[in-house]
Amino acid sequence: YPLAAVQSEYSLLTRGPEESIIPTCLQLGIAFVPYSPLSRGLVTAAMPEPETMAADDFRRSLPRFKGENLERNKKLVEEFAALASSLGCSPAQLALAWVLHQGETLLPIPGTKRLKYLEENAASVDIVLEKETLARIQALLSAHPTAGPRYDPGNLDLVDR
Repeated sequence: YPLAAVQSEYSLLTRGPEESIIPTCLQLGIAFVPYSPLSRGLVTAAMPEPETMAADDFRRSLPRFKGENLERNKKLVEEFAALASSLGCSPAQLALAWVLHQGETLLPIPGTKRLKYLEENAASVDIVLEKETLARIQALLSAHPTAGPRYDPGNLDLVDR
């Protein structure tokens, strides 16, 4: 049977699949299904502070949500939120629209527990990003590189095998 889809973590803050996975999927017409396209909620207006997360929320253990990494990532998130606001959308919508603009075979699967966020996320398909906006997003990402790996070292070895 032909390969129909490939799934991997991909977002504004996790761009590894751009190196070879996404180009290969685009070349072969294979769907690429990014999970965590909202960076575990880090690039949304509803980004929780670690101390307000439930004790069993696994994000508490993620390096990007800790200490200096979180403070550095917040700078990007704040500027990204301002850009989204200037475009008349939420940060989550802009992040999802950005993922969708990376190729026609990308089908992100954002997770949510609330209907209002489901509706907000769905509206991102109607956002058209001009080249200038994509360049502004890239400039933000270049000015504020992601701080911290996706997972702690012990768990990082278990993903992307």
